[in-house]
Amino acid sequence: MPIPVTLKQALILIFCILLISLCQAQDHVIPLYPHGIPNSKKTPPDYIEQADSAGLISNVSVPTMQAYFPEKGKANGTAVIIFAGGGYFVLAPKKCVELAKAFNALGVAAFVVKYRLPSEKIMKDKTIGPLQDAQTAIKMVRKRAGEWHIDPLKIGMMGLSAGGHLVSTAGTQIDRVVIENSENISLRPNFMVLLYPVIIYDPFVSRTRENLIGKKPSRKALNLYSTDRHVSAKTPPTYLIHAADDDVIPVKNSLSFFDAMLKSGVPVELHVLQSGGHGFGISDPESKNNWFPSCQNWMQKNGFL
Repeated sequence: MPIPVTLKQALILIFCILLISLCQAQDHVIPLYPHGIPNSKKTPPDYIEQADSAGLISNVSVPTMQAYFPEKGKANGTAVIIFAGGGYFVLAPKKCVELAKAFNALGVAAFVVKYRLPSEKIMKDKTIGPLQDAQTAIKMVRKRAGEWHIDPLKIGMMGLSAGGHLVSTAGTQIDRVVIENSENISLRPNFMVLLYPVIIYDPFVSRTRENLIGKKPSRKALNLYSTDRHVSAKTPPTYLIHAADDDVIPVKNSLSFFDAMLKSGVPVELHVLQSGGHGFGISDPESKNNWFPSCQNWMQKNGFL
């Protein structure tokens, strides 16, 4: 017996909805530059993006943003854009994905950025490549805020280690625009969350510094990329977390940024863990540190949750 037209239509509609839902679940990867990557050279044939067995990503030439949205009905309008660490030579996104899902549980939309790593092989000016991607990411999220049910005044940035350096650069140098922004969209994050960030470029010497500005940087470059020196009244409220026993990026980096924030009168909160080392995620199984609830409380205190 032929199926009534109305039932046929209903079945087709259900199939389409399921198909769309499946596609959305699998395809939240958003290219940062769908119409051409700025500051780029032709990518050499041997410069191939790859991930090792630990999930560390290298040779990023096409930056993207992975979106994680909270369950329908749970979203509160806040968003956080997350940048992995890796010394500006690899990306370690695993902990970022864990954080994105934790933010989703709070009703916060999260975006994990796979940004370009500074390289003269693919960039005309490697010192601004990562910052271009950070500024483009916040520009895109703010521009599409309505589409994604996000409050454009509640968009934060989170950075881990070298990603913390990138985020603190974006948050302290908001007038230094290194992308096309004829629409004059605000590139200032409304808040920052920095995990064991690289802050001091002078006199502290790190692999992160060398990868971004070279082995023999000028005094001007050292000053430009020591982000504590650029904190001002315009700098967004910031939450910092660092372990006292971090032997990769010493805690003095966060202490210096915290001190600069106090002097500028900007809301700031710093948590120094007795132990935890470098590179911990949402919790540290060895030291049993679980700092995320304090971050949640800080966000609530400042009106972001």
